[in-house]
Amino acid sequence: MSTYQPSPLPTADPSRTARLRDALLAAGFTADGLLDLLGAPAYTALARGETVPAERATRGEGALRTLVRLFLLQRSVPLAGARAVLPVDDCLADGWLVPDGASEAGAADGVRAVVDVRPYGGPEGQDWWIVSDLGCAVGGASGAAAAGEVDRSQLVLGVGGASTTLAGLTVSTPVGRVLDLGTGSGIQALHAGRHATHVTATDLNPRALACTRLTLALSGAPEADLRQGSLFEPVGDERYDLIVSNPPFVISPGARLVYRDGGLSGDALCRTLVQRSADHLTDGGWCQLLANWEHVEGEDWRDRLRSWVPSGCDAWIVQREVQDITQYAELWLRDAGDHLGDPARYAARYDAWLEEFESRGTRAVGFGWITLRKSGADRPSVVVEEWPHPVEQPLGGVIADHFDRQDYLRTRDDAALLADRFRLADEVVQEQVGLPGAEDPEHVVLRQNRGMRRATKVDTVGAGFAGVCDGTLSAGRILDAIAQLLGEDPVLLRDRTPESIRLLVEQGFLVPVVE
Repeated sequence: MSTYQPSPLPTADPSRTARLRDALLAAGFTADGLLDLLGAPAYTALARGETVPAERATRGEGALRTLVRLFLLQRSVPLAGARAVLPVDDCLADGWLVPDGASEAGAADGVRAVVDVRPYGGPEGQDWWIVSDLGCAVGGASGAAAAGEVDRSQLVLGVGGASTTLAGLTVSTPVGRVLDLGTGSGIQALHAGRHATHVTATDLNPRALACTRLTLALSGAPEADLRQGSLFEPVGDERYDLIVSNPPFVISPGARLVYRDGGLSGDALCRTLVQRSADHLTDGGWCQLLANWEHVEGEDWRDRLRSWVPSGCDAWIVQREVQDITQYAELWLRDAGDHLGDPARYAARYDAWLEEFESRGTRAVGFGWITLRKSGADRPSVVVEEWPHPVEQPLGGVIADHFDRQDYLRTRDDAALLADRFRLADEVVQEQVGLPGAEDPEHVVLRQNRGMRRATKVDTVGAGFAGVCDGTLSAGRILDAIAQLLGEDPVLLRDRTPESIRLLVEQGFLVPVVE
């Protein structure tokens, strides 16, 4: 059976690429322009790799419709229509387009795109474009393999939910050096260029590095230092202020697809990345990545992940989702398009996944975020938690604040804590839960409407304390006033309350007022 071999990628002559970028902007081929043309349902369906709604929305003439059909729906279009929108000679010279004899209109003078060029909105309203291989939209019902027996082992995927999640998690304060490990189509390198002096992007796949170069050039972003190799091999003993990685974290038998399969046993690739990251971080540096991890029979998954954290590093690990091994295998078999092929081969591959899991005692697989900060603390803060609830992206600032609070808490004993002042975090509300008409609530809940959107139960003292915190009075003075109001012994109240205050600070309900 024949296999599809990916086309040679375009080059990026600076002047011709600038003219192409200007043409895309002039036609409104941007994230906002697509939303206006397609409408929200078709736009979000296209992001999932489903093209039928966009096909219906782009019937007819117009510059933007032509570009959608060409670069997103990957249809051949008449040469005359392309010339009305694009600098076609430039695009042919650099290889963005190639001649095609069967255009939509049935003419012999059509052109088609060689790569997927997808508009992407930056965090401050920038108009960017992500370049990836054709037929490699993330999340389509048919997998990224559009049809037939497609050799996807070296193909480069475009932007997906994992990519945008990591971009939203990244602490984006100005830094000197950033490493984007496993860059793929260059999304994280594109974001890093906003706040870093120097960006290094690595990938095992040379085709991914070429796509990253195109993504940065077409988006008008600074060039990155592109290096080929696995994990930290391409950077030697260099150190970075920030390491970001959306690695090939899929736990699979073998390494069929380089963009997703780590090639190491179980979750060893993610574990290795975490454990080795400290050697490549500057003091105070960050490492942020997405990961999968195994839930192994007889082990607490939290303890497994704590064991990954290198010494001298604080960590915040959040499990967002758990799938049993059958769900997990089915997800990634569909991602590869295996369900569209020979049923016997699909069954054999499915069986191989389950055999691999059972050999290691794996019962489920978790997915989530890992953030490390090289603090050098004698008593590192390592928080491992499950949080499957909705959050509000971007969370980069929330993550930075979490680690600042950990720094604060480990320097305060109970006496110092009671001497400090606090304020209630923005957009925290109080909910009272109880039977209708009851004189007193069964319990009180504090709820965040921003960031992690946490909720926590508090008693009467906790609710009263949080409500009074406006940064003017010390915690001890507030507790003394509450004790007088409730007729309690202020000494006993001071003794038993610091633990609750610590929890409210750790979870972000209370913000220390530090002068």
